[in-house]
Amino acid sequence: MGRGFDVLSAVADVVAEGRPATVSEIATMLGRERSQVSRSLAALDKQGYITRGAGRGYDLAWSWYATAQELTAHRMHQHGLAVLDDLATTVGEAAFLGVLQGSTTLTVLESLPPTTRMIGSWIGRSYPAYCSDAGRATLWDASDDEVRAVFSSTTFRAQGPNTPGSVDDLLVRLRADRERGYCIVDQEAEPGLYSVAAPVWDFRQEVVAAIQVVGAYSDMVGRTEKCGDACAQAAAALSELLGAR
Repeated sequence: MGRGFDVLSAVADVVAEGRPATVSEIATMLGRERSQVSRSLAALDKQGYITRGAGRGYDLAWSWYATAQELTAHRMHQHGLAVLDDLATTVGEAAFLGVLQGSTTLTVLESLPPTTRMIGSWIGRSYPAYCSDAGRATLWDASDDEVRAVFSSTTFRAQGPNTPGSVDDLLVRLRADRERGYCIVDQEAEPGLYSVAAPVWDFRQEVVAAIQVVGAYSDMVGRTEKCGDACAQAAAALSELLGAR
């Protein structure tokens, strides 16, 4: 059993690099005989843990990806609130966790410190991603073509005085965010609302969510760097808990 899991782990390491795993490669990695590794791979294939392609390579079975995604979602909710609580306490502003759904973002977790002026809960509320802090952060790892595809049917309507006017405008802001290390959304979603956001990564090295700090423009604009750095650190902490490297 132990040797079988060693072989399975080696397959996962190779697959993570974007190619199927061969018997020779796994044998070299583990310092074992090809025949021994071949038997282990055949047994794992028979049990449904891996699959053999048309060539000689092996890949992980899809059930592993589904299980991993379920575990990621569970950990994000399990650990996310504690991360948000620490962040909200540090900056004294409301902190949120949002995810991308099509061309909109959805708030799934929140932490509201006693000092916040926000009324009511944002959980379950959606915003157009083109003017949302979480929208920009969740598109952090997307190519320009992928961003254009997300908003291919979107009309960029003004929600605040600084709402992006087009997908090209949005891309310019997203590039500046990446260089800075966090997003700044200055009265784009609504007048007087100011926020910073940072991406949350998972074990696949893909962005799965965003952490945001949101408050009034007058309260936050002078503390942008402090709030942005704290937000980025919180997102990195949650990413580590989700298996990001």
